[in-house]
Amino acid sequence: MSHPPTAEAALPPDTGLAREDYALERVPASARYGWMTIAVQRFGLLSALSQFLLGATLGLGMTFWQAVLAVTLGAAILELVAIALGIAGMREGLSTSLLARWAGFGRYGSGLVGLVIATALLGWFGVQTAVLARGVSGLLGGSPAWIWAIVGGLVITAIVVHGFAGMAWTAWITVPAFLALAGWAIAVELAQRPLGELIASSPAGPAMSLAQGATLVAGGFIVGAVISPDMCRFNRNAADVVKQTVLGISLGEYVLALVGVLLAHALRTGDVVTIVTTTSGTVGVLVLITATAKVNDWNLYAASLGVTNTLYTAFGLKAGRAAVTVGLGVVGTALAALGMADHLVGFLILLGVAIPPIAGIMVAEYYVVRTWRAALDTSREQGVLPARSPGWVPAALAVWVAAALIGHYVTWGIPALNALLAAFVLYALAGKAGLTGSNRASAA
Repeated sequence: MSHPPTAEAALPPDTGLAREDYALERVPASARYGWMTIAVQRFGLLSALSQFLLGATLGLGMTFWQAVLAVTLGAAILELVAIALGIAGMREGLSTSLLARWAGFGRYGSGLVGLVIATALLGWFGVQTAVLARGVSGLLGGSPAWIWAIVGGLVITAIVVHGFAGMAWTAWITVPAFLALAGWAIAVELAQRPLGELIASSPAGPAMSLAQGATLVAGGFIVGAVISPDMCRFNRNAADVVKQTVLGISLGEYVLALVGVLLAHALRTGDVVTIVTTTSGTVGVLVLITATAKVNDWNLYAASLGVTNTLYTAFGLKAGRAAVTVGLGVVGTALAALGMADHLVGFLILLGVAIPPIAGIMVAEYYVVRTWRAALDTSREQGVLPARSPGWVPAALAVWVAAALIGHYVTWGIPALNALLAAFVLYALAGKAGLTGSNRASAA
């Protein structure tokens, strides 16, 4: 397969098992996929036990219809963000951190974006690998959790080394398997009480406000929405981005989260994940494995793209994405096996405050301020990257910090949405005031 030339130096050919997946260049039209292949992966990001846990948390503090409204608000926020960034990623064929060079942050700022996103996702990779290991060890017995952490982490790393193509076929296996297995386990539990009674029942825990519920829904997947370009750069057109995003997020939130609400009402507990995975020993193991695999491969994949961009922008090192994946996979697996991943949860939650402003800044620059859109448009027609990129964009960095602080300290409304909107408005104002230009441009 031949590729158009790029402004980057020559990259390894994107063939074989260890795919570079256009980590530092545009995805050509010949490498794009049909929307259903990507929709399954989008849904796979949400078809996880965490969605049941989210739903159960809502169900403990809300009635069924209150939870429906909270899910609707949260899903709408996610879909708007994911579609806006996804269309930009599809149009330019660029990953999130690479697109950020010409979407507000500049060359070096995009390296920071890649590093922040990669740190967050690698941390969650370790946490979820540890959860998988403990679950499998407890369900099977006879072997320590650290062994399963190593096995699980390395298997997922091997899948991600193969890139988007390997993750696509994995999704076609794990997503239907998860839905079938979890559906069977859930049906066993819900069959014991009439559906109408569950919908009308009162929550078992302290009351939760609509803002709190919507925050849980939006905040729980905001990182997934921000990294939409990593996935949507393989789409063929904007309509496909919209279809896959609406289908994937709506099904993931409405089906899985609301089933979690019903389970919480039926069982009067928020510990529905344990119940689902232990309904049957063998089925429980398979549910846990399929649920974790599809989420965790994207954690590692997006982290590898971010670090690849960071290494190049910070050190001029054009590392192969596959090699970066192996390195990150080993680190994440070690964190899980050594029991260190769980200690990172508080830090990862705090780091999550910095993610929504990235989306606000990128959307504002790409669609409103448009400082570098002409360069992107011209180079896109030639299938290359712009020859020049901004270096540092001080205004973007200031807006990023300010919006993150707003998201962290402002207690009213939905914190993730507050941070995102603050970043969008502040950057748009800075752009109109002529403050978003770079002090100097550098080679792309």
